[in-house]
Amino acid sequence: MDGRDLVRSMRVFGSGRAARGVRAAWRRRRIDAAGLPRRGAERARVPGQVEGAEPGPGGGVIRFGRSELRVMVAVNGAVFWGWDGAAPQPSYALAGSGPEPDPRAVLEPDKDGGWRVVAERVTVVVSRHGAVQVCTPGGVVLRRELPPRWWEPVDGGVARWMQRAEVAADARFFGLGGRASGPRLRDGSYRLWNTDPGTSFAPGDDPLYLTMPVQLVVADAGTHLMFYDTTWDGTVVLREGTEGAGSGHDRAGRCELRMDGGPLRCWVMVGPPARVLLTWASLTGAPALPPAWAFGHQHARRGPGGEQEVRRIVAGHQEHGLPLDAVHLDAGHYDDHRVFTVDRERFPKLPVLAEELRRDGIRLVSVVDPAVRVAPGDAVYDGGTAVDAFVRDAAGRPVRGVGWAGESVYPDFTRPRVRAWWGGLYEERLEQGFAGFWHDMNEPVSFNAFGEPTLPRSARHALEGRGGDHREAHNVYGLCMARAGYEGLRELAPRERPFLFTRSGWAGMQRYGGTWSGEVATGWPGLRASLSLVLGLGLCGVPYSGPDVGGFGGGPSPELYLRWIQLGAYLPLFRTHAGPRAGRREAWEFGAEVLEHARAALLERRRLLPYFVTLSHLARRTGAPYVRPVWWDAPEDRDLRDCEDTFLLGDGLLVAPVLDPGADRRVVRLPRGRWYDTATERAYEGPGQVVVDAPLSRIPVFARAGAVLPVRGDDGLALETWAPAPGRTGGGLVIPDAGDGWDVPEMERYVARHQAGKVVVTREDGNGVTEPAWPVRVRGLG
Repeated sequence: MDGRDLVRSMRVFGSGRAARGVRAAWRRRRIDAAGLPRRGAERARVPGQVEGAEPGPGGGVIRFGRSELRVMVAVNGAVFWGWDGAAPQPSYALAGSGPEPDPRAVLEPDKDGGWRVVAERVTVVVSRHGAVQVCTPGGVVLRRELPPRWWEPVDGGVARWMQRAEVAADARFFGLGGRASGPRLRDGSYRLWNTDPGTSFAPGDDPLYLTMPVQLVVADAGTHLMFYDTTWDGTVVLREGTEGAGSGHDRAGRCELRMDGGPLRCWVMVGPPARVLLTWASLTGAPALPPAWAFGHQHARRGPGGEQEVRRIVAGHQEHGLPLDAVHLDAGHYDDHRVFTVDRERFPKLPVLAEELRRDGIRLVSVVDPAVRVAPGDAVYDGGTAVDAFVRDAAGRPVRGVGWAGESVYPDFTRPRVRAWWGGLYEERLEQGFAGFWHDMNEPVSFNAFGEPTLPRSARHALEGRGGDHREAHNVYGLCMARAGYEGLRELAPRERPFLFTRSGWAGMQRYGGTWSGEVATGWPGLRASLSLVLGLGLCGVPYSGPDVGGFGGGPSPELYLRWIQLGAYLPLFRTHAGPRAGRREAWEFGAEVLEHARAALLERRRLLPYFVTLSHLARRTGAPYVRPVWWDAPEDRDLRDCEDTFLLGDGLLVAPVLDPGADRRVVRLPRGRWYDTATERAYEGPGQVVVDAPLSRIPVFARAGAVLPVRGDDGLALETWAPAPGRTGGGLVIPDAGDGWDVPEMERYVARHQAGKVVVTREDGNGVTEPAWPVRVRGLG
């Protein structure tokens, strides 16, 4: 924290809290100065020459002069390798104990003294100097990892390391968690350290709240996902390659990864994008299944407003015919900002309010921060002290930081019994009538330290019994908090699906819920960043996410607010946002025209709810994100690979949001096939570009020819079918859902075809061909 940050803290939070934040920052630095080992002389290492190998399940161990490399192909097709004897476990990313080795994969000698492991989907070639090549079954190299380097302290301690890799000249990089500059990651440096930027962010701000060492690389030769399984602070430097013109040489794309510690171990998955994400989900866990209401319109109101403010918001939506499915309450509803409490003056009968809203189909969602106020007599603080729940420094003293509640301590979520204690605290939230939860400030960060972590790097963590410090635990703190909340809710309300999303997380967080954008800047760049975050997170295996519609602070123009709503209506988490710095930002505050068009977007979202529910079940079964880049089905199409302002919603819809002010037309790049403009039903043929109208009333949305989409009809679920191209067939999947609970619904497959001069839709499964049980509407015939 510097002087400018202090001034900014005083303006926002007042001199008292700002001063406490400064004192906490100085205290944290003193703790680190005393608690972190001093890094003295270092010894550089490389693997050396190969000396031999020992076959093992799914691969084996290759011994080098100064290290050894463990290679294992799993039954799901993923390939693991780890240096210096590193094994797949322990890992915060893997679900359970991890996949079993593939008995068909065998370690065998290769040319020039190297070794290789041949599997069904991939061949891994290890050179005699320790370079690792990932190849397709046909022998095309997708990635070449050069021999790694380590720097070990001479007096002992954690080694830092560097890994360099090369990819095809035409390859494009995606992923690395939530990146505002994506979804395609251009040349630059990307830090792997979950960070609150301290102010609203826009494209170019990095890092943000949720980073992951997960790369998805797309090239002509194929797609692969690379995951470096270490939680330490690090930096990824990316350089896209260039193809030589004429007889010129190609320049390969490059990736350089530098980590401050942890094992050098990684996983790689090869295949089409759908197969890669399926393998990733089988490795790190199936995405959590939200209740059906979580796909509706949700509204977050920040600030000190009480019960009457909630009723005002609800009444306004009802009066103006705007669908509303949830209202989010931030820390202002707590008693003096103390977690798991209620301000009885502003919310005298919160359970009664929650029940009244639920009867109208509206749920309450509560924020939960990890900061626990240091207040003897407070039930949460006393309970945590009794079970020794809070993070301590190297001297054994509880670490204190400054949260919204003031002087605070922080649970060590890397300790199983602390997670169990914390999960039990959600019983109070359920008794108050809350149906969902959003975890905030869990990097963890001080509310006024502007990006500086609350916990010092030397703070001690259990790390599941292994022991370590915050340098290793920082990036998984939010992940472990999400696990605590999710597992607690599963035990407290076993018949209901937990609804939980978190600002910070790490690889595998989809097991417990989703995420949202955090404090995205109010402006057109923030609108563009919103789409980048959702697309990038989906390619890292987190399908449920969305922005704060309208941005975090400030007042958007009516046009910007409407375009943001129109985009948000097609994203998984659809949450509008208002608050003290944002002002009253409900749709009716922007005038009659915005209200009319916003109502149309909200009603269209409600009509598509069955489609979103089906996509959520498919994500749980296959790992496929709801929101997909337009190259999802054709990664070999280079024009589609460079398209970042359009996306697919499932297989059936293509959405082209308006991301620039004043635009009433826009260019849309279509993948191969016939696509219908859903507003005009005009047909367009892809691949190629089209120019279409984008009036203020709507954004361009296209339906794939032949698509069968579940939608909300007048009397329940209905099927909207878009006519197949002549001589072709189409189809779609429908997964009817009761809205909550753990019963696994049956997947219904529908086929659309031309027959006797008309479009016919039939259900086809193992029992043969039957008529649909739902009403069918055919579109695109004109």
